[in-house]
Amino acid sequence: MQYGAKDLYVDLGAERLLAARKGPLQIAVEIRSFVGASEVRDLEDALGQYVLYQDVLAVTDPGRSLYLAVRRKTFQEVFEEPLGRLLIDNNRVRLFVFDEEPEEVVRWIPPLTTAS
Repeated sequence: MQYGAKDLYVDLGAERLLAARKGPLQIAVEIRSFVGASEVRDLEDALGQYVLYQDVLAVTDPGRSLYLAVRRKTFQEVFEEPLGRLLIDNNRVRLFVFDEEPEEVVRWIPPLTTAS
């Protein structure tokens, strides 16, 4: 996606049909690894990028919802702790939790609906 003279890259764009009567839901997914020396620093970096992308998408592609994708292990170590729970409880971030083996989505936060 581009905003002004700057290029920004979201990892994955997709359309997902939830139900024929609800129509397609468009999403963008930013995948983060959280492999740095500090999970808190990784979280700060991920949230800064997430907020930037969310604001740009609101202008350039307002029908697309942004999700932060994290491995199940990262979700357990970061987002099930009080700091991460605070972000979820305050609706600061949408999460897409996945398992690497097998490659599958295990959770959407908030649950994936066309009302997101």
